[in-house]
Amino acid sequence: MKSIKEENDPELVEGPSNNKPWYVYICISFHNHYYVGISPDPEARLTKHNNGKGAKLAIDQKSFTLVYISPVFANKSEARKREIQIKKWSKVKKEKLINGIWQ
Repeated sequence: MKSIKEENDPELVEGPSNNKPWYVYICISFHNHYYVGISPDPEARLTKHNNGKGAKLAIDQKSFTLVYISPVFANKSEARKREIQIKKWSKVKKEKLINGIWQ
């Protein structure tokens, strides 16, 4: 099992925070495509995606299943950094993250 923390990884928060919590989430579409996003409430965001609201790519894909929610981030900016990082990853690397093999 391989676990690597990259130098540019954003700061994760342990425990409660005074700021609104933000999460990176990964959904998989009916067509087996991954969608990576951020939200303070990934489950509510998934509902919006499945109702045709949100990013154009998500609207086009529809019928998503939530497969990953990150630990809480310090703020939206830190969550966005991680989102961008994950979006650059290969499908295989995303699947390792989803399956708990990659951090």
